[in-house]
Amino acid sequence: MWRRMSRTVIAIPLGLLGFLLYVGGVVALADHVLRLHWAWQAPFFLVAGIAWAWPAQRLMLWAAGTGRG
Repeated sequence: MWRRMSRTVIAIPLGLLGFLLYVGGVVALADHVLRLHWAWQAPFFLVAGIAWAWPAQRLMLWAAGTGRG
C-alpha cells in the first residue's frame, strides 16, 4: 500500500514536469516547422502528437507497480 502511494507521489509531479517540458520543446520546434512545406509539417505534428504517450504509459505502469514499468 505505502509503496504504491509513494510511487504515485513521485510520478505525478514528474509526469507534469515532463509533459510541460515536452510541450515547450514541441512548441519551440513548431515555430521552425511552420515555415516548411506542409509535407514536412504533417509528419512532425503527427509524431509530436503521439510521442508523449509511450513515456506517459511507462510512468503510469511504474507508479502502479505493475509489469513492465
